[in-house]
Amino acid sequence: MSTTPALEPPETAVAIPLPIVLHSPESFKNNDYLFQFCQLNAEWRIERNLQGDIEIMPPTGGVTGNRNAKLTGLLAIWAFGNNLGQAFDSSAGFLLPNGAMRSPDASWVSQERLSALTDEECEKFLPLCPDFVVELRSSTDSLKSLKNKMVEYIENGAQLGWLIDPQEQRVIVYRPNAEIEILDDPETLSGESVLPGLVFEVRRLWEPLKQSESEK
Repeated sequence: MSTTPALEPPETAVAIPLPIVLHSPESFKNNDYLFQFCQLNAEWRIERNLQGDIEIMPPTGGVTGNRNAKLTGLLAIWAFGNNLGQAFDSSAGFLLPNGAMRSPDASWVSQERLSALTDEECEKFLPLCPDFVVELRSSTDSLKSLKNKMVEYIENGAQLGWLIDPQEQRVIVYRPNAEIEILDDPETLSGESVLPGLVFEVRRLWEPLKQSESEK
């Protein structure tokens, strides 16, 4: 009796460009339908671009997840210390004025803008662009795609944006009506007038996930 040989994994892993883009039907342009779809597929990070196509990102690895926890944790602690607004992690979706739905890695919205929303609007994707946004590049992220996304945030109302690239130890800062600013291995990042008093020790993101015994 013949047997089917077991499949061998490829010797070299093939990099799949992320995000994965699905040319979606007209139904995904309906915000309520998209919200339900995201709830049913909570293990994915799902966004909708300007063209109405669905962009899917898989769960992150440990290194990126840890970096994002540090980032959102600091933002949340800062927000707890004042009544200026609320912080959000990467699971929150925002309906931008241009029709896209985005989920920044970290974001913040002023209390004044949140107060203008209804309770129902707060339960679903928030119908606004955050005042402050952060995208944290992982090893599989396309830098070009992230840059385009940062421009989109600013064009839709964001007042400050950080694109943090741990691979290059670099931060690109975006502001309305201003040239982008590239910071090579900065010690800290300032929230400026948008997040007064926020100072983030960005080099903490460069630290390895595992520490040697001498570093503990």
